[in-house]
Amino acid sequence: MTKRLAEVAKKAGVSEATVSRVLNGRNGVSESTRASVLTALDVLGYERPTKLRGERGRLVGLVLPELQNPIFPALAEVVTASLAQRGFTPALCARTIGGVPERDYIEMLLDHQVSGVVFAGGSYALAEAEHDHYRQLLDRRMPVVMVNAGVNAGFPHISTDDAVAVEQAYGHLRSLGHDRVGLVMGPADHVPSRRKLTALAEVAGWEGAEAQWPVERTNFSMESARLAASRLIQRGVTGMICASDVLALGSIRAARRLGRDVPGDVSIVGYDDSALMTCTDPPLTTVRQPIELMGQAAVDILVNQIEGAAATTDELLFEPELVVRGSTGPAPVGAPG
Repeated sequence: MTKRLAEVAKKAGVSEATVSRVLNGRNGVSESTRASVLTALDVLGYERPTKLRGERGRLVGLVLPELQNPIFPALAEVVTASLAQRGFTPALCARTIGGVPERDYIEMLLDHQVSGVVFAGGSYALAEAEHDHYRQLLDRRMPVVMVNAGVNAGFPHISTDDAVAVEQAYGHLRSLGHDRVGLVMGPADHVPSRRKLTALAEVAGWEGAEAQWPVERTNFSMESARLAASRLIQRGVTGMICASDVLALGSIRAARRLGRDVPGDVSIVGYDDSALMTCTDPPLTTVRQPIELMGQAAVDILVNQIEGAAATTDELLFEPELVVRGSTGPAPVGAPG
């Protein structure tokens, strides 16, 4: 017990006597101090006293699909900073291949009496049976916000407008004379990739079976993207639109291994505008997601729910921005049209 008091006191920045007063429900402690102690208790993994278990701490879960793609740490930075400014403590939960699945993270967060959850990049279409953990949050009336979500589970959700993104990228390549434009997209159940593909099919006038279109699907690794892009280049594609900056970098590698110049022979457009894309060789033309605005909006919507305000379940779309750099240029003379 003494060890627990000392650890919680240190974490909350208060005395052990103050922690004891909070845990025993005594008066003489401000609400902000009381909240800090309860949050420290939750973060350290200690169970609350029975009479306090029904109260949520000022702890918010942030569930990410991965940390290897720089866009997710960038979003996490915005969300955690904004939460801290509002007096909440973020709990980062990053899913990994073979690691803790999303539903298990939800159980952990609920055990810690979180005030709410932000799901970022939950961008894969799920079977009906895989929605149970979302229903659990709905049943508990848990404040939730989904960012670039793959399912409409009845929560507020905000997204980058994928249709606008692909229109910008395709229009840019067409303006440079590229008649043969291909896509390096995520897996078939990756919802933003689906949206991009649907939008491009409409803009480019593609009809018929998808197999006839210059599209390659891959997971979000650089090596998988290299293989996918190689197939597109061998089909005569001179311009490529990629579902992420990581896929774009893999596509640049593919072009070079095939002896092609970027952008002399092949122009490549990424998606995200994650950190260091100005430092690549060549600097990457990409479609920028407004991550800072989206992260702040997610926190605003979540905190409003926590404070009792009703939240709309309509999707809030943010417009992306095409950033032109050195990986795109005029179509090569004599390229197949």
